[in-house]
Amino acid sequence: MIPESNQNIPESDIIKGCIEGDRRMQETLYNRFSSKMYAVCLRYATNAAEAEDILQEGFIKIFKKMDTFRSEGSFEGWIRRIFVNTAIEHFRRRKYLTPVTEKEQNTIEGKYISVLDELAEQDILNLVQQLSPGYRTVFNMYVVEGFTHKEIGDMLGISEGTSKSQLSRAKVILQDMVKKFIDKHRSTKAK
Repeated sequence: MIPESNQNIPESDIIKGCIEGDRRMQETLYNRFSSKMYAVCLRYATNAAEAEDILQEGFIKIFKKMDTFRSEGSFEGWIRRIFVNTAIEHFRRRKYLTPVTEKEQNTIEGKYISVLDELAEQDILNLVQQLSPGYRTVFNMYVVEGFTHKEIGDMLGISEGTSKSQLSRAKVILQDMVKKFIDKHRSTKAK
């Protein structure tokens, strides 16, 4: 008998099997979602090894909490939320954020000019990955995940103003990185 393809197994069977501790279903779940969730982990991690740690920790939580999935919304969305929260928890343990004054925040926001439209998506992701952990986390939570500054503040244990300032600083740093990237790219094309 030929084994059933990972993609042909219904999510309901995978969920039921994982709740029952079926290793084959746990492996199926891992194989189906690991690459997508690794990409989520990479956005928050400092490097690939840290992303792998977050990935492992996230799957452990998935397997432990599988019986809490209520089939409200998508299963992949539920999994993604656990991975984002796991990455945030990982980040919080490291305490990378520093508060800034309102004056600093206004100065930072005044300098920001978007030039991201000139870059490919992978170029942007690579530049975001170069941000410090604090800036990268707030940037991802706000820009990619769509959290509000209040939600970010609550999740990270910081003030709403600190979240805003971290985002502003991330944008300024990204702007500088993007300008350098574009200048380098243009000078290479000109040769």
